[in-house]
Parts: sequence; structure tokens; C-alpha cells
Amino acid sequence: MKKIISLFLSVAVLVFSFSGCGYKFKDINLVSKYNDSLSGTVLNVYNWGEYISDGSDDSIDVNKEFEKLTGIKVNYSTYDSNETMYSQLKSESVSYDVIIPSDYMIEQLKNEKMLKKIDFSKVPNFKYIYDEYKGLDFDKDDQYSVAFNVGMVGIIYDKTQIPDPEHSWKELWNPKYKDLALNFSNPRDCFMTAQMIIGDEKGTENRLNSENLSDWDEAYQLLKKGKSNLQSYVMDEIYGKMETGEAAIGPYYAGDYLTMLDVNPDLGFFYPDEGTNIFVDSMCIPSCAKNYEAALMYINFMLEPDIALANANYIGYASPHRAVCENEDYDYYQDPILYPSEKDLPENYHKEYYHAMKPKIRKYYENLWIDLKLY
Repeated sequence: MKKIISLFLSVAVLVFSFSGCGYKFKDINLVSKYNDSLSGTVLNVYNWGEYISDGSDDSIDVNKEFEKLTGIKVNYSTYDSNETMYSQLKSESVSYDVIIPSDYMIEQLKNEKMLKKIDFSKVPNFKYIYDEYKGLDFDKDDQYSVAFNVGMVGIIYDKTQIPDPEHSWKELWNPKYKDLALNFSNPRDCFMTAQMIIGDEKGTENRLNSENLSDWDEAYQLLKKGKSNLQSYVMDEIYGKMETGEAAIGPYYAGDYLTMLDVNPDLGFFYPDEGTNIFVDSMCIPSCAKNYEAALMYINFMLEPDIALANANYIGYASPHRAVCENEDYDYYQDPILYPSEKDLPENYHKEYYHAMKPKIRKYYENLWIDLKLY
């Protein structure tokens, strides 16, 4: 909903601004103390689109509140994939102070020495992050990242067109849904849909991070076979297609399903039986950062319970923040889609993180991806 109505919101904001109305600052209960010692400086933040509470629908405008509190100017820009963010950083044409990449990209950036260590003595609100989201493989010593959002990938379907789907990734290949099915328009997630099918059939545990080129070839062949069944490859375009009924089934992130459901109540969701990807998006400070101290202050501010709650309510993804998850006023408190219990999933359900792949493997599957898109 947030993405599809962003144009409407922009028009609404414009109308309000002409009528003399604007954002009304909120009464925020702060746990940490902040000062204006960096007032007048600039903080460059690079984040996913629609990934922060921005003041719409009477929500907290996180960046405006931070600016008011500290006097630091926030320059905020967005990207649509980890790969886009990586390319920008790699180009060295711009610098950012805070970024929010996903797990495997954090590992890649760390390996390429593109991240600065975080001084956690200046991020006391780190205490609110659940232990299960600390010390993960991509940052085992908790030196470079602070969990921001978590989630899993599932399949969204239109119940008016597909009333009783099989709970399997194979439904994306089902000829009954030819020209109605979607798949991801990024290589890791798209390959994942095939890798889960193949891995389930073979009984393998390491499905998404294989260093065997033949495994990527096998997934490529399965995706190639299913391409004619697809209406298109999508990222945020899935919003319009699923909300209007233009498409009937497609994979996406669980939190985004809840946003689409607000627009189209005929949408359903399931986690495929073969297993799925679990991900963590985390706040990091890139090595190109020019305002390190402000970055630390911003990260700590994002972990303030009131701010974390506002972000969690707005974004609709699962939160790693204890104060959010234990707050009964949280919009998604104990939501079964975002926080499924073990009894709601198949026994020994396979959940797997992406890891940073060796350059040789990454180049190989990226070339396969190009071939698939051109096929």
C-alpha cells in the first residue's frame, strides 16, 4: 500500500503544504540522551525505498524528528536492491554515512573492507536487539551491523483466481497459471525459488549458497523452463499487479504481503513447504562515511523504542527489537505471518540465510541471470 499510494501521498503533502499545514512533531519518549554538538553537519543515509516511517498517515517522521533533536541535516536517498547499493558504494562517486543492506551483502562489504566498525559504547540501545539477531554468520562478533528488520519470503496469491494453491514453489511453474505468475527480478531471490525445489527433492541443506557451479546450472535450467509461464519478473511492481488482480501468484517478502492485503483483501499468503530464505537487514556505517559520530547517533536513535515502533508499524516487516515485539500496541503484535510459530510451519522447516559468495561464483550466477533475462 505505501508504495502504490506514494504518488497520492506526495500530492496530498503538496496540497497540505500550500494550505499552510505540515508535519506536526510528536512527543517522543527517549531512552538515551542526545545533544546538538554536531548541529549544522550533514548525515547521508542510504536505505531501501519505503523503509522508514516518514510522517504519512500521522506517523512519526523519523528523519525530521532526528533533525529537530540534534540539529543534524539528514540527506536521505533510496535504492531498490542490494546490488544497486553496492554499485553506488563501489563507484566511489558518492559517500554515505548510514546504509541498511541485507545479511549476505553485509558479509560481502565486510570482506571487501567497505564497512567501518561500530563503536557500540555509543549505541546503548543495542540492548533492545534480541540475542537471536546478534552474532550471525555475516557479523559473528557484532562489529559492523545492527539488525533493523527481519523476515522471510513466501508466496502471495489471489484467492479469487487460485482458491486452493499447493503450498509449493512449484506453483510458479504451474501451467494453469500461465501469464498470471510472477518471479523476482533479482538473481539471489529468483534462483532461490528454484534452489528450494531442487534442494528439497535432493534433501540437501546448503541450497542457496552452493559453491558447486553445476548446482547453479541446474537451478538456471529450471528457471529457464518456467520462464514462459511467467507474466514478468518484478520487484515493487508486484504491488500494482497483485493489488489489481493483473497477476494471480508471485513470491515476495512477508511484510509486503500485509501491505498489499490492506488494498486487496482477496490476497492470500503461504510459506512454501520446501523451505524459504530468511533475511536480516541491518544498519551499517560504510568506509566512505564522513560523519561517523552522527552515524552512531542516528543508529542509536533508530533503536529508541518509540522510533523502532513507528518504523515497525509503517514498514510492516518483522522486528528484531524486544521493546517493539513485547508491546501489545504494536500493529503486528504476534502476527502469524510475520512471527509464525513452529506449529504453523512444516516440521523441521528449512530456513536459510544467503551468504556472500566467492567472486567466481557470484560472477557465474550473475551471468546466468543475464542469460535468463535475455532468453
